[in-house]
Amino acid sequence: MDRVDYQPLVIQDLLNLHKAGELDLNPWYQRRSVWLPTQKAYLINTLFEKKPVPSLYIRHYLDIVTEKSIKEVVDGQQRIRSVLEYVAGDFGARHPNHKKPIKHDDLSQTERAGFKMTSLSVGYLIGADDADVIEIFGRLNSVAKTLNPQEKRNARFSGELKQFCLKQAAQRVNLWRSLGVFTANDIARMAEVQFVAELTLNMIEGLSDYSSARIDKFYKKYDESFPQMEDVNKRLEKVFAKIAELDPAAIRDTIFSRSPLFFTLFLLIDSMDGKVSTSKLGETLFAVDQSFNADTPVNKRKRSDAEFYLATTASTQRIKSRQIRRNYLSNALLSK
Repeated sequence: MDRVDYQPLVIQDLLNLHKAGELDLNPWYQRRSVWLPTQKAYLINTLFEKKPVPSLYIRHYLDIVTEKSIKEVVDGQQRIRSVLEYVAGDFGARHPNHKKPIKHDDLSQTERAGFKMTSLSVGYLIGADDADVIEIFGRLNSVAKTLNPQEKRNARFSGELKQFCLKQAAQRVNLWRSLGVFTANDIARMAEVQFVAELTLNMIEGLSDYSSARIDKFYKKYDESFPQMEDVNKRLEKVFAKIAELDPAAIRDTIFSRSPLFFTLFLLIDSMDGKVSTSKLGETLFAVDQSFNADTPVNKRKRSDAEFYLATTASTQRIKSRQIRRNYLSNALLSK
């Protein structure tokens, strides 16, 4: 093979190639179309949002019999099929200008034009023979690193709940880092996305143990439709707004920068519908932190203080520990 030549290609050009019969989506080494409707809709939403998608890889050759210039899709078949099916009206997808998933024909003329003029990156394989193509196809479809549960979840699901959690987590990336709740490496491995997912699960279903399998089931349950989206979004916004009113040090410089404690704090503020004095909240967080870090041995502390200490340092994701932390913090807030 000579080289890979990267060029932009707008979606309308892709549609034209398909209509002219110059796009081969079924080379012998390709797998069948296996994407679920939610995965297809997620791709279209990604294009609407002007977010990057992986490059397409195409081998360009001349069909001597038909005298047509053929573009054989080496990698990107699922993405291209999704675009073609969306334009054909087979499914709807979320658009930033609309509250509910919308089909192509229901977009405004301006929205349709914007979509079809979206540019895709295409790597043309120049001088590639079959052996080159098979090796490249294998390389592009291999996974080198071991994925954690959230990364696997993110790869498996593409629907409403996944998109909601991703967007909520991404909007707060500066907050996560400024308050010290998640490090850059945590964010790179999607820890904050899982955090938002579990917050959402507990806000809907009530306080529970941490369970990776339960989050998986939650993603599956709300993959095609997430009817509580607007309500949960409002609740999240209200809590984050209350947290933004605090002196950042009340979280950043205290035990509440630890994700299990921040989790407890968040759900407690939500249960109070955000109706808690900002000054009282800040004072309480500093006071709880000071008590927690006191020099007094745990076995010499008041029972409630000792239980809180243990619930904060051991089995932090068990429901019993979560209940103890919630009750302790609630009592501290309500005390005069």
